[in-house]
Parts: sequence; C-alpha cells; structure tokens
Amino acid sequence: MEFRRLGRSGLNVSEISYGNWLTHGSQVEEDQAHACIKAALDAGITTFDTADAYANTAAESVLGRGLKGQRRESLEIFTKVFWPTGPKGPNDKGLSRKHIMESAHASLDRLGTDYLDLYQAHRFDRTVPLEETMLAFADLVRQGKVLYVGVSEWTAEQISRGAALARELKIPFVSNQPQYNMLWRVIEDQVIPASEREGLSQIVWSPIAQGVLTGKYKPGQDYPAGSRATDEKGGANMVARFLDENVLKRVAELEPLAKQADLTLAQLAVAWVLQNPNVASAIIGASRPEQVHENVKAAGKKLDADLLTAIDEVLGDVVERDASLTKSP
Repeated sequence: MEFRRLGRSGLNVSEISYGNWLTHGSQVEEDQAHACIKAALDAGITTFDTADAYANTAAESVLGRGLKGQRRESLEIFTKVFWPTGPKGPNDKGLSRKHIMESAHASLDRLGTDYLDLYQAHRFDRTVPLEETMLAFADLVRQGKVLYVGVSEWTAEQISRGAALARELKIPFVSNQPQYNMLWRVIEDQVIPASEREGLSQIVWSPIAQGVLTGKYKPGQDYPAGSRATDEKGGANMVARFLDENVLKRVAELEPLAKQADLTLAQLAVAWVLQNPNVASAIIGASRPEQVHENVKAAGKKLDADLLTAIDEVLGDVVERDASLTKSP
C-alpha cells in the first residue's frame, strides 16, 4: 500500500481507502461486512470512510464492530454529518451547531472511538450560516474529538469560503469528498483548482462508477443478478446514469487498454483516479473480500501519458465534465 498526505496537513492516508456506503447495514450481512474489513486491513488499508446517514446509522455501527480490537492509532477513521438520521425531526439534519454536536457524539459512540480523524460536512447547508457550521467544527477540534475537518461535494466557491473561515478559526480544513472517475470528471474545471489553492485534497468516491467500469455490464445484455443495477434498496438509482448503451460500449473498448497495462478494468479505473495529484485516496467498497483483494492492486500503479490519452480517446463525449453538476441540495 502507498500513502499520501491529506491536503497540506501532516496526516498520511492509504491511497486506497475502504468505504461502507450502500453495503454495511444494508446490502451485506454483518459477517460478510467484517470479512471485507479484514481483507482491507490485510491489504494494508488504514483509512476507513463512513457516514452517519449510511443505512440510517447502521453502517457506522458495523464498521465500529469490525474494527474493534485494532490499534486505534494505526487507523484513520472518517465519517460525515448532514443528511437526516434517527426519527428525522426538525433538528435531525443539516449543519446547525445542534445537529453537528449531537451527530458527532453519536458517531463516536457507534464507531467505538474517542475521536474522529476526519469529520466531514456531507453537503453544504444553505439554510445555516457557514460561520455557525465552521465554529461547531472548530469546537470539536479544540475538544480533541475531531482531528481534521473536511467536506463532501462542495462547489469551488463553497470550499473557498470554508477555507477562509478555517484559517480565521485556526483549524485544519484538509479535504473534499466528491464523486470522480473516468466517466464523471465534473470537479476538474473548478473544484480541483480551488482545492489546490486552499490546501485541500480529494478523497474520491465511486472510482469504478458504481461498478460500470469493471466491465460487468455488457451492452445489449441483461444486468448480472445481484449487481447494483438490480438493487431496489437504492443502488439501482445511483448506477442508472452510467448504464447508457453508448457508455457501456465505450467501457467495453477499454478492455484492451487494461490488458496492455496488465490490469483488470476495475484496477485501471482505480489507478486512473490516483494519477491526479490532487487525489489523496480513492474509496473502494465491497460486498465480497475478493473485490477488495482485486481493487487494492491498483495501489502504486503509474499509467503513462500515452495510455491516459488513449483512455480519453476511447471514452470521448460520454465523459461528463459539466462543473455545474457539483452542487449541494
């Protein structure tokens, strides 16, 4: 496993991290989830990402139990706050001081830890003054319950505003967590330049485009049984945008390029996002330990310029680059 610094901080993270969105507490039984966590640890992954809203808090609990007994100092545990949790009352969502403080303490309990290495605003909250949000994060940092602060799916302008307040409050604001892969590059035009300027790294989710970049979805064929495209608990909605026949045909044409690099399509996809110097870590998920074993082989792989150009030529106009698609609800 290779490691990278998170933003301008001194925190090292594994360049492939393990995330449990859409799996733990929902799609995958707990024993299987723990087997995937063990596979990640065995592969050298030290960075684990979750959120309070995943499976309505169950994912955090599963991860906490799965990491029990590990040396806490050897792990980087990340979670997030914003989406509704619990009974979904009027203060059970958003980035108010009340919700942040209550959510942080609940996450600590579920994860079985005294502190979070990174606490992330899961989206931007237009209904709450940003000063209130950042001050709440700052107080958690001062209390030692949070070491670093990050965000997820914030626009370039929102990142810059948050960074200015973080400097004023003297807290380490170090990362953004966006969707990013060969097919979805909306952060390249504005978010990445702003992040580089403000000292943030990207921790990217969906590097294999919800499984589409593994090549398992074939143009003109039925979706594989048990795949995300057939998951009625929410997975099918997330992958739908990538299941266009033209997209699937272009992905199939990447197969020879992956073989040329001695990689599977999934490994090529994960390695591709790691070629961007502003990416600190690519989050992989898994429903089976074998998926972890395969995807971690992308760590440390360098793709030459000719291969990167060939990928762009194959994908052509199916790549989404519209910067306006990075926006909070």
